[in-house]
Amino acid sequence: KSKADEDKLSQALGRLVAEDPTLRLENNSETRQLVLWSMGEAHADVLIDRLSARYSVEVERIDLRVPLRETFGGKAQGLGRHVKQSGGHGQYGICHIEVEPLGSGEGFEFVDKIVGGVVPRQFIPSVEKGVKQQMQRGVSAGYPMVDIKVTLYDGKAHSVDSSDMAFQAAGALALKEAAAKVPVLLLEPVDEVSVLVSDEYVGPVMSDLSSRRGRVLGSESVPGGRTMIKAEVPQLEIVRYAIDLRSMSQGTGTFNRVFLRYEPLPSHLADKVAEAEKAKE
Repeated sequence: KSKADEDKLSQALGRLVAEDPTLRLENNSETRQLVLWSMGEAHADVLIDRLSARYSVEVERIDLRVPLRETFGGKAQGLGRHVKQSGGHGQYGICHIEVEPLGSGEGFEFVDKIVGGVVPRQFIPSVEKGVKQQMQRGVSAGYPMVDIKVTLYDGKAHSVDSSDMAFQAAGALALKEAAAKVPVLLLEPVDEVSVLVSDEYVGPVMSDLSSRRGRVLGSESVPGGRTMIKAEVPQLEIVRYAIDLRSMSQGTGTFNRVFLRYEPLPSHLADKVAEAEKAKE
């Protein structure tokens, strides 16, 4: 809650983790959150109290952020123009790119279609680097961009003022301009979830998974009057699933989850995310 608390926090958390093997501390560079993974809500409450009582560290608890992705919703062309010539050594880089979406999980592809040396060979990697840097920053809600193909097909250079940095800036600007011409889709991570519950709770658990935009893939009986349910569920919908499952199954249900793939976020939810990000700026 204060600068003094921040200074003491890492040491205090380090001690808590060292003495409790069920804890895991994660510094998530993508969401810029420090996450303390625990056994559940009650466990977390005890830890926060311990931080305060034993180490005099007061903290603010915030919701876990789910790492989303962005991608292009169609094909578009973009012009990147980075020209500054006002006395002395200037900066000059102009590039034209075409961006198109790739299939899920296909990553990033950069194609050089420059002819006649309109962009000198040494600056073509600079354009690619600038595009990649802008992809990492995102163009809509600040999430990294994935699954696009970028084709550099035209440009212009200056014999004195062109440089690596000028063409990096032009590449980044070109991607932003192209993104302004098409819908930018937000992608959410989807997990494969396996839930083990007593037979009597199978109905409520399946209904609950469906209400979380989950796709139930099937179930199988397990010795001891239990059932294993398999489903695909968006991570946004199961941030607090441990607590909800405990409530539904009278404390007897368990689950595990593994990342499966990214899928487009429904438009009404994507609009909410975009609005929330703008509100933070």
